[in-house]
Amino acid sequence: MNASVPSGEDGARLREGPPATGGDPAEAPLVALREELTLHPGPVAADGAPTWSLQDPVRNAFFRIDWPTFEILSRWSAGSAQRIVDWVNAETPLDMEADDVLAIQRFLQENQLCQLGSPAATALLLEREAATHSSPTQWLLHHYLFFRLPLVRPDAWLKRLLPVVEVFYGRGFYRLTGIALLVGLVEVYRQWDAFSATLVDTLSWKGAAGYAVALLFVKVLHELGHGFTARRMGCRVPAMGVAFLVMWPVAYTDVNEAWKLTDAKKRLAVGAAGIVTESVVAAWATLAWALLPEGTLRGLAFMLATVTWISTLAINASPFMRFDGYFLLSDWLNFPNLHSRAFAMGRWDLRERLFGLGEEPPEHFTPRWRRGLVLFAWAIWIYRLTLFLGIAAMVYYMFFKALGLFLFAVEIGWFVLKPLWGEIKEWIKRRDVIRQRPRARRTAWLAVACVLLGLVPWNFQVSGQGVLRTARHYPLFAPGGARVLALPVAEGAAVKAGTPLLELESPEIEHRTRQAGERLERLGWQVQVAGFDDSLRARQLVTQEELSAAGSEHAGAGRERERYVLSAPFDGVLRDLRADLRPGEWVNRQEPLAVLTDPGQWQVETYLTESEVARVAAGDGGRFFPETRGLPGLPLEVASVDRDATRQLSDPLLASSHGGELMVRERRGQLVPEHAVYRVVLRVTDPEAARAAGKVQRGQVVVYGTPKTLLGDFLRAALAVLIRESGW
Repeated sequence: MNASVPSGEDGARLREGPPATGGDPAEAPLVALREELTLHPGPVAADGAPTWSLQDPVRNAFFRIDWPTFEILSRWSAGSAQRIVDWVNAETPLDMEADDVLAIQRFLQENQLCQLGSPAATALLLEREAATHSSPTQWLLHHYLFFRLPLVRPDAWLKRLLPVVEVFYGRGFYRLTGIALLVGLVEVYRQWDAFSATLVDTLSWKGAAGYAVALLFVKVLHELGHGFTARRMGCRVPAMGVAFLVMWPVAYTDVNEAWKLTDAKKRLAVGAAGIVTESVVAAWATLAWALLPEGTLRGLAFMLATVTWISTLAINASPFMRFDGYFLLSDWLNFPNLHSRAFAMGRWDLRERLFGLGEEPPEHFTPRWRRGLVLFAWAIWIYRLTLFLGIAAMVYYMFFKALGLFLFAVEIGWFVLKPLWGEIKEWIKRRDVIRQRPRARRTAWLAVACVLLGLVPWNFQVSGQGVLRTARHYPLFAPGGARVLALPVAEGAAVKAGTPLLELESPEIEHRTRQAGERLERLGWQVQVAGFDDSLRARQLVTQEELSAAGSEHAGAGRERERYVLSAPFDGVLRDLRADLRPGEWVNRQEPLAVLTDPGQWQVETYLTESEVARVAAGDGGRFFPETRGLPGLPLEVASVDRDATRQLSDPLLASSHGGELMVRERRGQLVPEHAVYRVVLRVTDPEAARAAGKVQRGQVVVYGTPKTLLGDFLRAALAVLIRESGW
């Protein structure tokens, strides 16, 4: 028997009669139905069978019932289960049993659809009423998770305003809206740069406030769309208001009476009215943005267009929560209570796959429908798990730590752990049967294997990107702006220490050297002829001091000039000589001209995260795989591991800005890693193989460090989070 919460109005009252007597449960008197209950014709089920809706007008609640249930309720006046069975079996092709009637009676009692005709029934109702009373803490907890706040009773004025809004239900209006949407999208495509720039400009607190106002306006129109459409179909709309899901406001309209509509198209119209209304607003707002000049109105149109499309597609159209998309899908499939029935099928399928219990499914469907419901249930569970974890994290960071931690625990406990514990309790109830099933034993062995797989250290490799270069390398830079005089050494040539590699000259240094030489020559002449000239003889001491200073200046200029002759500081090979260097070319001090390398010693530098570097120690082996195709892998040995995080990246080859894998940001001309990384230097144990590379190479590094376990990684990450968040 399918139960949901629709609504209804006019309908035939249920008949009820005097109870029968007897000791057998099948002959025992049936409870009397409440007099105000009514039955309404429902839509035809997917299998072609008729359905009805049982209305409780006091609570404005409806319960969808099938044909056998209808036949039983229609004959409730028989007074006992056996009489109803005899009556139904005699007048219909159904084959009923007394247990079927008693099951329906239990359903009626559980949903408070019966009269209180006995002390036991009264006691049961009092017990349920007492259960609704809770402590202030429980009340706050429940209402923190979800509560409704009705704001208006719109039925009367919705009915009065129907003639005013009738124009929005005409075909002409929707054709015009379609044209507006098409023109608006074309204009947005043509003005895409302006559209995207406007989006960037609104990413501010002022823009967020504007989006909030636009969203509020759109949601009011959304609910009015539901209300007017339901009222237009003859359904009463008793309330509109705001529901709070984890303190997040969600507008709602009570259109439960749509369940009394037998026409599926009308029910779909009521369910789709909100999305259609938002789509209409978005279409006209998009056109308005495209046609309006720059200004406030165009900004408002942009916010309406963007927030409406996003809220419609990302929220309302989703079938994974009980929003419009869910009810539309349920009505379109003619499948009431889609979520709960899919969940029941998903849980049954899970138990069968894990334990092979051989239980009957909660409902019988074709294999295609069964697979679809199971997949849909898993999609909902995964979606909701992600959503609730995100909400829990948001709540945690929104409040101060003590309250945030408590609310986080409430979120996870109520929405994640409680459903899991409910399913585990079902397994506990069936533990005796589960122990006897071969599939359950296979599942247990598989679970043990998974745990062992998580506990056994299996991954010895620590991977990262690294750079191969010689252990000793000397990059050649000009001391300052200079001109190339000569290139005495060719690319790849072996040189001895002290060999000139590049000869440069600086016009400024040459000018200073020439001036210092001329001054030195002039002062030297003055000292030599001072004995023949009284004026020169009088200032001879000053001239000698100036001569000494000029000599020092000339010597300094000469030493500065020598710096522009770049010589080899050690024996090595000249590599990476700039191909465009020619005598007469100008270079600056920031341009690398060449690199002198020592081919006898090679090393690889890499940077590892904190969790990775903890598994690496000096002496560990490894291997380097160059990016250049055709080059073999090189054996490595860890030479040193930095224990302090790298503050600035010295080698741009590994930076993301230069095609590397290490995420960096530029700060004052320096490359700063986004996350803490540690420098690791590895020595190449086969220099002859490294010589084949011949130059600096980027590649992948694999270090054979301390093995790790999957569970160990998880526990370390969890412990790190706990330590990080433990500070108050």
